[in-house]
Amino acid sequence: MSNDDATPGWDAINRTLKPIYGEQEPLHWGTIMRFSLGGNDPLDGISAYRRTDPVPHWHFVTFGFSELYAKEAEDTECSGYGFELTFRLRTETFDEPPSTWVLNFLQNLARYVFSSGNVFDAGHYMDLNGPIALGVETKIRAIAIAQDSELGRIQTPNGELTFLQVVGITLDELFTAKAWDTSRLLETIQPHLPLWITDLTRSSFTDDLSIACTIQAGIERDGSSTAFLFVGATSWKLERPLLRSERLVLTLGANGVRNFVTVLPNRIPFGRSLDVASREGRVHFAPADECAWNAMGEEELVVHLTAAAAHALVRTVIPKQGTYMISQFPNFVVQVVKSEIKDTEGKVVEVIG
Repeated sequence: MSNDDATPGWDAINRTLKPIYGEQEPLHWGTIMRFSLGGNDPLDGISAYRRTDPVPHWHFVTFGFSELYAKEAEDTECSGYGFELTFRLRTETFDEPPSTWVLNFLQNLARYVFSSGNVFDAGHYMDLNGPIALGVETKIRAIAIAQDSELGRIQTPNGELTFLQVVGITLDELFTAKAWDTSRLLETIQPHLPLWITDLTRSSFTDDLSIACTIQAGIERDGSSTAFLFVGATSWKLERPLLRSERLVLTLGANGVRNFVTVLPNRIPFGRSLDVASREGRVHFAPADECAWNAMGEEELVVHLTAAAAHALVRTVIPKQGTYMISQFPNFVVQVVKSEIKDTEGKVVEVIG
């Protein structure tokens, strides 16, 4: 075999899977033309292994986020993006074939990474803006990222990589991850979702009173680990109404407001800041003894909030078009505008606000 044909990264992934799956021959889907040569799919391949324990499911593993062939990146300690994705999908029976929508789903996640440069890591989450499987009736409409508990982290000839598992979650669980912490949420539901196997038929774990109480206690104890929110719209302007003092008008999209009011009360009262950003600019909310603002040029704004003001904003501002004010910060106005949610083809599928 010539050096051009060597696959040291690919071989390292297969060696990691062998102790778990032995001689099982996985189903494998490869690309016709590699992405680096002009192909459409970023991932060079996806394998699926059949499992019976703890419940029947397919274990999907990607090949392509890491360096599979010769080492090309300058970073010798990390292989490519430093990870591969895995995904476990529950099946009704042992003989049920794997759902091929998973292939497009994982390739779309790869397109996001390859086009944006934004990488996944344990503790991340993502709203899918629709069901995880198009055309399927399911409450699973978001994902959380965790380290695959069986595959973990490995060293390859091209550097280190971590197997990151994509876990399907409901929107209620997504808001819990934002209000609290993704890893703690996954730890809480793991006894009820072994190996974090995605089950398209399940309801939200927040509907279970015992789990909901555990989550609420965790939020009140720990606050939120979410330090940054990217929203569809954020802008601001200074106004000086007749015979009144200057005031700041902050405009947010209704969809962003849903996340903002979820996270803010679990950041500011805990002495933690929160950044809310869009393509138009960034607002840095910081805990303070007195409410104030400071515009840092046209694209960055610092808003100082007391704990009382943060709680008042959450009680007052709702994800509905309108103008909102609080007595704790009288010269600060929040203006909410409608948000359009679009699918991958750019079609508006929902209007919020």
